[in-house]
Amino acid sequence: MDRRSFCKTAGLAGVTAGTAGCLGVLGSSGAEGTVLGPPERDLSEASFPSYGDNMPDFTVPDPIHGEEISTAQFEGERAVLWTSFYTNCPDGVCPALILRLRRGQEAAAEEGYGDRVAFLPTTFDPERDTAEALREYAGQQGVDFDAGNWHFLRPETYERAREIHDEHFGLEIEKRPADDVESLEYRFPHYGLIILANKQGIIERAYARGPRTDIERLVDDLERVATE
Repeated sequence: MDRRSFCKTAGLAGVTAGTAGCLGVLGSSGAEGTVLGPPERDLSEASFPSYGDNMPDFTVPDPIHGEEISTAQFEGERAVLWTSFYTNCPDGVCPALILRLRRGQEAAAEEGYGDRVAFLPTTFDPERDTAEALREYAGQQGVDFDAGNWHFLRPETYERAREIHDEHFGLEIEKRPADDVESLEYRFPHYGLIILANKQGIIERAYARGPRTDIERLVDDLERVATE
């Protein structure tokens, strides 16, 4: 078993808890094509893409704007901030992820670089996350659709959502009974991953503990990458 597979098996794919043996400190020189220097922790052996890797290329419908969105379409024009979520999240993890993207959107508007970044939160629960549900969730979370840089991405089916997360991000998606949540039939484990890619489609940061990532740090990273 190679080290990347070991990390995935050991639980790093869950990214809510790190695996000490899979983390280290990178050297001082940055990866080719990046704006930011190396992160404090080397996640290169994790199951998900990280610093210096290419942003995964996939196409998913945006049901609110009625268009197909490809991650590759922003290359050469916009930085990308991506995460995965579902609106029925019962424990606050997904709202914390969306909050961080929304704060990035607010900062981009305030500092005048909103047209140089795209926010691409992707649901892994398309059966419940309809266009209506996503629109309502956007209102609850304070998302600004008028800014023209936010796209809720909704795979056509649950199977397609699993495929995207597994093949492109190394994240296993699986429904689990929600016996402890009265209002839910099923729930999902939380991966808490946020990815920041630059305009060339190269990943600058993989925030493995996304819900706990310092907001100011994320916003600062986003501004530096988007305005480079």
